[in-house]
Amino acid sequence: MKILRLLNKKKFSIIFILFWSITSYAEDQPVDIWNIEKKTTISEINSNEISSGNETIISTDSETDIYKMQSEKKKETIELGEISNTKETKIYGLYDPKDYDLDIHMWSNSNGDELKNIFGRLNKIDLSDDATEIIRIALLTNAYSPQINISEKEFLDLKSKWLIKNSDLELIEEYLIKNQIINLHPDLSKHLLNQYLSEANIEKVCKILSKNLKPIEDEYLSKLNIYCLIKSDKRDEAQLIYDLKKELGFKDKYFENKINYLLGYSSKIDISISEKTIFDFFLAHQTNPNFTFEPNNNTNKIIWKYLSASNLLSSLKEIEISEIDKIATIEKAAHNKNYPEKDLFEIYKRFQFNINQLLNVENSYKSLSKIEGRALIYQKILLESEMTEKLKLLKLLKKLFKEDNINNAFDNELKKFLEKINPIDIPDNLTSFYYTNIEIKKENENNIKFNKEILHQSKLINYFNGDYSKNKIEKELENFLKKIKKNKKYFFSKKDQIFLESLKFDGIEISKKYDDFYEVNDSEVPSDIQVMINNNEKGASLLRIAEVIGQDKLDRIDEDTAYFIIRTLNQLDIDLVRNKILFKVLPLKV
Repeated sequence: MKILRLLNKKKFSIIFILFWSITSYAEDQPVDIWNIEKKTTISEINSNEISSGNETIISTDSETDIYKMQSEKKKETIELGEISNTKETKIYGLYDPKDYDLDIHMWSNSNGDELKNIFGRLNKIDLSDDATEIIRIALLTNAYSPQINISEKEFLDLKSKWLIKNSDLELIEEYLIKNQIINLHPDLSKHLLNQYLSEANIEKVCKILSKNLKPIEDEYLSKLNIYCLIKSDKRDEAQLIYDLKKELGFKDKYFENKINYLLGYSSKIDISISEKTIFDFFLAHQTNPNFTFEPNNNTNKIIWKYLSASNLLSSLKEIEISEIDKIATIEKAAHNKNYPEKDLFEIYKRFQFNINQLLNVENSYKSLSKIEGRALIYQKILLESEMTEKLKLLKLLKKLFKEDNINNAFDNELKKFLEKINPIDIPDNLTSFYYTNIEIKKENENNIKFNKEILHQSKLINYFNGDYSKNKIEKELENFLKKIKKNKKYFFSKKDQIFLESLKFDGIEISKKYDDFYEVNDSEVPSDIQVMINNNEKGASLLRIAEVIGQDKLDRIDEDTAYFIIRTLNQLDIDLVRNKILFKVLPLKV
């Protein structure tokens, strides 16, 4: 019997207030350590608000400091505690500012319009892991949101969109749960849960929701939560939330039919299937013991993924080679990585061809349908023993897949063939095809090889690991520079300059007689980044650095680009990020 139908409006209001005041359905209780109040304590000043330029400084008479400036590198540390008489400002992130030589004001001077423009450009780039890491540090370091031409919500949305694009599910989960911001990031939350749901991992979905300590506001997420409560045998809680939602105007006939069946209020199976959302589709599967579904070219990728994960795709035995349209759909699904490649090629093996077609395959395939043609070439590849001919056929087959925009359907199988071929035996006209399509296994690519004859490749770079004291590095550096000065053949490279300039910024004393080695050239830093540096826009500068890196790996960028990146970080005093980059751009890797 439904609870709220027995209650009058007064009783309903009481239940509503009591219910939302109680934290329910929680297993772990993460502490939101960054739900703090914004406060800057200025000595000997007790006014509530002091205007200084473009910055507003809030202070109180409280003796509790939010953060204290350290003497070295001016690192900021946030202290937790009771802070009163201040306007609450929440900070959402994962990393302490001091972990990367950043601070909680790293966005304070940034213009929101410029940030939006940067993100607009970043979203169009397939960023390398190095660029992605820099953005992750910038966005997920605990700091106040920018205030100029951008709202807090808009900035959070920028974070959310980037996290969705990057789709690091573990990172997203940590960010949402640690900060308890499922309600603030409904799109991000839905992306996370939908991805796990598409993998048929409802246990993971429910576990994440169980860690949320606040009443869920988003309708879609609330429906997911109701299902999870039912699944965990918390039917009374599920019913209460559902009835409360209905009293507040919630209407969803499809959801109601499925939930009533799961709650046992209806024994009639609702066979309707909705593809509107992955959760709707999931409910159809969970409430129909005889569930079947035949996907097509219009079926959403995420539903294809769920079908594959749930073993709901047609078995190979059920697919007839005469069903060309169905096989075409399977090819597209294999291209999107929603159908196993090996199963597609097992279907190809079942096609029947005569001996003449197999002997004259390069002409015969042209008179067949595209699918039959690909099947014919594949069978010939299996039969071909001569390596050069096999390579030609592999190249042809890849070309045919590409022409139909399904080239990803022939990735893994192609690599398997290529791995069996000795690169030495490959003719010159096919080497490009070979190396483009095979994964070269690299071992020990990150091992550093020191060279005592070259400054930036010497063991002195271990200073940036903390292996040298100030006195030791100054002494050994002096000896090295003396040797270079005497060696007229020594070429002082841009990377040597990067090395010396970074030491100089760290306060390492270098004799003036070596000044010509590391002459600073501010003109090499892009003008817009230099403006950010002058304005102490650490967050925005990191985003621009990531944009400059783009698709490239740091160990492969040119010296001029490496120079201005390091110069930027030196000027902003972001040493810990700089040091990570230095170890990628300076040493020789083997």
